[in-house]
Amino acid sequence: MARSPLTLAASVTSALPGAGVVGVAALTENSAGRYDSALVDLDDGRRVVVRAPVDDSAAAETASEVRALSVLTSGVRGLLPFRVPTVLGQTALVGGRAVVADFLPGYRVDPPHLPAGRGAATSLGEAIAAIHALPVSVVRDEGLPARTTRQLRDDIERTVERAVATRRLPPSLDVRWSQAVTAEDLWRFETTVVLGGAGASSFLFEDFAGEPRVTGVLDWHGLSVGDPAGDFMWLASAPDAADDVFASYLARSVHAPDALLRERARLYAELEFARWLVHGHETGRSDIVDDAVELLESLAAGVAGDDIVPQDRADVDDAIALLDRLPGPTATPVNTSMQTDAYDPAEVSAWFGDEADDTDGNESDAGEADAGDPAAPRAGRDLGREDTAPLDLAPIRERLDDVGEAERASQAALRRWAVPEEAPAGQPRRTRSSAT
Repeated sequence: MARSPLTLAASVTSALPGAGVVGVAALTENSAGRYDSALVDLDDGRRVVVRAPVDDSAAAETASEVRALSVLTSGVRGLLPFRVPTVLGQTALVGGRAVVADFLPGYRVDPPHLPAGRGAATSLGEAIAAIHALPVSVVRDEGLPARTTRQLRDDIERTVERAVATRRLPPSLDVRWSQAVTAEDLWRFETTVVLGGAGASSFLFEDFAGEPRVTGVLDWHGLSVGDPAGDFMWLASAPDAADDVFASYLARSVHAPDALLRERARLYAELEFARWLVHGHETGRSDIVDDAVELLESLAAGVAGDDIVPQDRADVDDAIALLDRLPGPTATPVNTSMQTDAYDPAEVSAWFGDEADDTDGNESDAGEADAGDPAAPRAGRDLGREDTAPLDLAPIRERLDDVGEAERASQAALRRWAVPEEAPAGQPRRTRSSAT
């Protein structure tokens, strides 16, 4: 039975001794009914959120969230350009526990309505880059999950194998995903601190001078060391803004260039449909299997003739091997001795001064252009192909609403976005504000 807002408000006084409740309201969240939540006003002026999980899966996620937020000390939070929820207290309830945290104001933007250009898109890229820039020791030293590139790749391979074992996966997707698993270039990346369960609903915006900025980030239950691409898979359903989000991220990233970041993000998004198929098969739900097959067949048709990693992508090792087989140039004797016993450095520099100045000027201009335009990618970084068809994850999110026992990973990645609210003309479509 769902707990009423009044019941949840009463638990706040237990979790926060001495606090007085002066107001309470229901809180709509994007959790597919996995939590009972309420927004509570206290007599000291604070506004807090109280949440109580309704099943074991949500309870485990809540425990992970509380632990992750405790890892984010004030020093770590100071490295982030946005607010992070703070757990204020917990208390036992009949059939579970309630967690009280501070309320973060703001609004969300649904992925299909995320606009291109400066604002929401570029701020998202900057926010994710800040998370990925956190020291990995913050996570590892606290015993939170830390996966290597090899482990992440093995997980993907097992997911594909499980989908193939259902005998319902379209053969073209088996080929597409298997080629991606074996593409060495795709798995050459640096693991970073990641949210692990990020989606559009994880980011809260507020307007500054008419420009949306990320002011809060929720959903920290998946905090870990892993593949940075996993925090971008939701962008498969945000075709208008994806280029600017990735460009802004790459411009702010402190890690080694990741040329195939976008391709891995796309792969992760597609594999959520495979997980839906596997879930239906392993739970004996023929209706879920049939639904997943329909979605997968539609996906197969949409990516026909395409590859996650282009087959004509140049391979560095092959290029080096080819150079080794080419005949070398014929050596020509050159007299490199100085034709004078002494020289004046100032006189010599005068011959090259103009060229040196021009070179420095060009480099300075390029740096300023990159810093001034977050949408400009850094040299050597590939933003990926722009002709990849948008991937609509909404249908599978709707299916998850009625399946309480779905795997936590699928729920976290694909839970339905909040009900959108109408926005004034010219403004991005928003969803209701929320908190942790």
